[in-house]
Amino acid sequence: MGPETTKSFTPRDEEVAELLMDIGIKRNVARVLVFLTNNAEATSREIERGTDLRQPEVSIAMRYLKECDWIDVRESRSESKGRPVKIYNLSRPISEIMDKIEYEKKKEARHQLDLIQKMRECISTQ
Repeated sequence: MGPETTKSFTPRDEEVAELLMDIGIKRNVARVLVFLTNNAEATSREIERGTDLRQPEVSIAMRYLKECDWIDVRESRSESKGRPVKIYNLSRPISEIMDKIEYEKKKEARHQLDLIQKMRECISTQ
């Protein structure tokens, strides 16, 4: 995949990333997730260019996505004598990732409601 095939963010991509951020996904993770949804695979440099993120932001996002098991990483020998280039792609369909995000958000909401209920019980016993 070369720079000429890397897509840039469209207004629709910006909207999707904003929605992800509104539900609590960090900005860099949201942008990388949207980018990889639209690109079958990409190097970190392509992700930097396509998402308008800096290298450290992309690295942090990739670490999080890897911990969630949402991306796969493979290495490709570079044409020069440097380090191999890492190529990233989503390890599962975006619909599965959204299912997981929804599950986690529902779990958080239930926990918050349980805490509110405990608080009500504490207040009513005073």
